[in-house]
Amino acid sequence: MERPWKCEDCGKGFRFPSELAIHRRIHTGERPFTCSQCGKGFTELSNLRKHHRVHTGEKPFTCSQCEKGFTQLSNLQTHQRVHTGEKPFTCSQCGKGFSNLSHLQIHWRVHTGEKPFTCCQCGKGFSESSSLRVHQRAHTGEKPFTCSLCGKAFSRSSNLRIHERVHTGDRPYTCSHCTMAFGDPSALRRHQQVHK
Repeated sequence: MERPWKCEDCGKGFRFPSELAIHRRIHTGERPFTCSQCGKGFTELSNLRKHHRVHTGEKPFTCSQCEKGFTQLSNLQTHQRVHTGEKPFTCSQCGKGFSNLSHLQIHWRVHTGEKPFTCCQCGKGFSESSSLRVHQRAHTGEKPFTCSLCGKAFSRSSNLRIHERVHTGDRPYTCSHCTMAFGDPSALRRHQQVHK
């Protein structure tokens, strides 16, 4: 189909002048549709409507396999790869596969050494914003993950999951050399030194 309406900045073509007008906002930075609750701006009204679901909690797209809900169809489609095992995004450097493009982009920093997220207190750099948030708890002392059985608090959700095995008795990490099993992967690693 012919795309006679061309962007002056990048040359991309569009079928209708309305499509070009929306596209131009990428270059101008214009975001005329603003959320009344948080002030976040959007280039299109449809994107603002989707965003409103963050505030209302509405999740109209549900996974047929696990019943998890999503605010957008694209997020559901990405999630479904958890069940199918599909990893369509492959690292050209090491061949590792990822279920979505953003995970590949974050992974790429392993190869480049890029650490764009810096702690303002100690200057330590991180490749992911989530890693920086976890690190900052070392400075603040924040421990948002609390055991419902004993009240012990942790700075990481993974540490809470490991701790909860004290109560459940679950020991999913088994030694490949003997019958011993552990609830904590680091305990297994320490144990395996015995067999060396």
